[in-house]
Amino acid sequence: MNVRTTIAATLLPAALVLAACSGGSGTAEPAASDPAASATDTGAVVVYSGRSEDLVAPLFAQFTAETGIPLEVRYGDTAELAAQLVEEGDASPADLYFGQDAGALGALDAAGLCAPLPADIAEAVPAKYRSGNGTWTGVTGRARVIAYDPQQVSADEVPTSVLDLTDPKWQGKVGIAPTNGSFQAFVTGMRQALGDDATREWLTGMVDNGAVIFEKNTEIRDAVDSGQIAIGLINHYYWFEKAAEVGADAMNVEIAFAEPGDPGALVNVAGACVLSPAGNAEGAADLLTWLLTPETQEWFATQTWEYPLVEGVASPEGIPSLEDLQGPDIELAQLEDLPGTLAMLQDVGLT
Repeated sequence: MNVRTTIAATLLPAALVLAACSGGSGTAEPAASDPAASATDTGAVVVYSGRSEDLVAPLFAQFTAETGIPLEVRYGDTAELAAQLVEEGDASPADLYFGQDAGALGALDAAGLCAPLPADIAEAVPAKYRSGNGTWTGVTGRARVIAYDPQQVSADEVPTSVLDLTDPKWQGKVGIAPTNGSFQAFVTGMRQALGDDATREWLTGMVDNGAVIFEKNTEIRDAVDSGQIAIGLINHYYWFEKAAEVGADAMNVEIAFAEPGDPGALVNVAGACVLSPAGNAEGAADLLTWLLTPETQEWFATQTWEYPLVEGVASPEGIPSLEDLQGPDIELAQLEDLPGTLAMLQDVGLT
């Protein structure tokens, strides 16, 4: 069995599980224009995007307006699109993959589907936010945080480690989203940092401690905000999303960062790779270069509140700088073992 077949056998079941969890059909839906049918004629860059259309379509339109390079975009779930790329292999029409999880990028790289990047792209962001072999790069960062209700938990009572959340004092007070991709990436990171036995013990402890199950980060945030639960595990930008909508003064929920090295301090990335083989590798590289320009990085910081990864671009206001955050000592490409995490979550009764 070759490498691509092996990775496909790993990724495809994971994608199907994710689709079932999210209520999706299990297949990525094409954009209005089918990339396979039209890209050759138009000279477009074909993008498989795990970032949502609502989020990045305006950004892609801006790229085309500024550069004159057309894009044909297929939107879908990050894991599903990665699995689709492996299944398509050399016949894929895609030129660039843009996903919201480093694990999917690591899996594509392991399958030999990420081409070596030009040095100016490969080295544009700090080494810990890109592949070690120069085949994919992070574009933005997202930090795991502990959301809390200050009416129930004072700032100095918030645990500094997610490992403390199995303490009986938090019985029935902590919200998690085990079917959500960001939680699954966090658990995968914990497996890499602490080992499977310790991670399984923590997950079992959370179940035994009556962790409250939600489907999405936004549901956890709002449950903390309303006082339904005292603490929840989310990504940092969901707090900013709500603040932009209703105003920070109208919110009750606050966020805290876990201590350096803790699994709960994971900083994952949304990132991209130029695919191999790509019919329009030059255009794909142009798009990736543009995503890493200071102007585009600032757009992410101010519009989606994600961490810019390019040096010199300010982090979203009101949170620690990226340089001050220190997650678990793992390589982000190690987050590729999503199927192992899904199996563990199922074993302990969380999916």
